[in-house]
Amino acid sequence: MNIGDAARRSGLPAKTIRYYEEIGLVRPARDPNGYRAFAERDVAKLVFLNQARSLGFSIEDCRTLLSLWEDRDRASADVKALAREHLHAIDAKIAALREIRDTLDHLIGQCAGDDRPDCPILERFATGRAPRA
Repeated sequence: MNIGDAARRSGLPAKTIRYYEEIGLVRPARDPNGYRAFAERDVAKLVFLNQARSLGFSIEDCRTLLSLWEDRDRASADVKALAREHLHAIDAKIAALREIRDTLDHLIGQCAGDDRPDCPILERFATGRAPRA
């Protein structure tokens, strides 16, 4: 099948599929005319990559996950460890976002939002310090 068909079946844009080929995640065969010829296994890999990327796994993590998926002698503990590591990274990002949210909420609460030029939000950005009470 051609790249358009593979894109429709995998849910990925053709541009992303070309990129995945460029970095070696998929290697479709080539027809004599040079066009990509995707097999069912290639589409399965693309679906796999789409799902892993939608959960936020990095390209390198996807490379590792694909390798584990293709290795019938793999240990599920390896997959679980990678997923757990990714979950810890997500939890750290969530904590950082909560801190950012709380800081921004506090600054918004400190800003009068009126016609005066004083603005604790801009003061924080300019000085890096919390506004004076």
